[in-house]
Amino acid sequence: MLSKFEPMRLLSILASFTALGTMSILAAPPPAQPEATSTVPAASAEQGKDVVHQLNNAFAKVFEVVAPSVVIIEISKKGESEGSAFDDLFFQGPPDENNPRRSPRNPQPIQSEGSGFIVRTDGYIFTNFHVVEAADKITVKLKDGREFSAKVIGTDEKTDIAVIKIDAKDLPVVQLGDSDAVRVGQFAFAIGAPFKLDYTFTYGVVSGKGRSKLIATGGYSISDYLQTDASINPGNSGGPLCDIDGKVIGMNTLINGLNRGLGFAIPINMAKEIGTELIAGHKIVRPWLGIRIETLGDDPSVRDLFKGVDKGVIVRTIEADAPAYKSDLRPFDVITHVDAAAVTTDSQLQHEILKKKVGQKVELTVWRKGQTMKIPVTTGELPSEISRASNEPIQPGQPKQEELGKFGLQVQDLSKEMAERLKLGVQQGIIVTDVADNSIAAAQGIEHEDVITEVDGKPVTNVRSFREALNKADPKRGVLLYLDRKGNKTFAVLKAGGG
Repeated sequence: MLSKFEPMRLLSILASFTALGTMSILAAPPPAQPEATSTVPAASAEQGKDVVHQLNNAFAKVFEVVAPSVVIIEISKKGESEGSAFDDLFFQGPPDENNPRRSPRNPQPIQSEGSGFIVRTDGYIFTNFHVVEAADKITVKLKDGREFSAKVIGTDEKTDIAVIKIDAKDLPVVQLGDSDAVRVGQFAFAIGAPFKLDYTFTYGVVSGKGRSKLIATGGYSISDYLQTDASINPGNSGGPLCDIDGKVIGMNTLINGLNRGLGFAIPINMAKEIGTELIAGHKIVRPWLGIRIETLGDDPSVRDLFKGVDKGVIVRTIEADAPAYKSDLRPFDVITHVDAAAVTTDSQLQHEILKKKVGQKVELTVWRKGQTMKIPVTTGELPSEISRASNEPIQPGQPKQEELGKFGLQVQDLSKEMAERLKLGVQQGIIVTDVADNSIAAAQGIEHEDVITEVDGKPVTNVRSFREALNKADPKRGVLLYLDRKGNKTFAVLKAGGG
């Protein structure tokens, strides 16, 4: 597409030219000695200028090639009393008289603007889900000044990808690159409408790859974002991130505050895969085990309890009625392999599961208390929402509560009637009735109405057996509690001193 040259070589020459230019200035004689000449050969200076001109033309060419395929998306939706879940993380316009923030006192229609890019000549456009979420009206503006009404073809909230369509033909389309081949340090260009300044063009480099956990939906983070220092701001959302050849390598979607030099884009390979499925009218389904996990070593407070295993992924929680709930997997297990693939981080494990099909049996290699075992689990379909039942307060007149002062816990025996009334997942154990603020228990995430079923792997059925188990445990090493939380299985480690 663009003129063929080597951008990094040009930068090297440009740097040399700049350095030479600096030497020339430093070496220049004072005004009283006009007969002195420059230390830079004229040919080198002219060559340096040629390089700058080539680089300048190459940058301008990226904009000229890509901009006609970029669209500005204006949306209108009814005023809401609460902000979107994405408000703190995703692009949004600054509050002013033309773009009021959502407020119970300000229910006027919300006007906002985002970006997108045309991927098919018949009007299909990629953008972000959060750009068009809950929109009552979508208007698309083209670079040539034409405006069209658009309709949503499909969305995938978990990757923040959406496809919209306008009724038009013979439209200019972007060229899609290969985000897997992107290298850290290469040029990156963004085009969009930051702060309603349409077709703003900025450049920088790809400053990182594989950035995950920037936002998780229901504890489930899917995208491994590209990171760039190209200036992107509110309104760039859904617009393209391009390479020096004018090929789209990502869809801009996240910023880390304003003017911090950190922007993030969904890799275009993922956007293309999801977008193609949405255009075909297919529902996006993903495999799911129903576990919340963390990389072994992320929490140093529990590291001493895993002597005998160096790498793996800890099972923190097993969701109620999830596929893993129906298997022999337990909280505190350490998963080291998914089928034959070794996993050492939570992201690796999740990516291995995403490669599977819904309903496929996978074999997990698990370390548990010094032993290695194989546990089969059949994947399920990732639900659209993963939610927990809301807590209900403990009613007065219950059995006597006992306080475990050093840990900040208040507990009581769990009766069958209480378990039924609170719709708990178990009917035996002790129930947490209160957790003191800033206590060891609070620091470990123990919650009101958690049911403690085991201490260090041994069942507890009442407060007395629980107290006896704690007395036998070593609080300096850490006391492992198995918990049932409204049907979810999880664990906590109580350690003297909180760490």
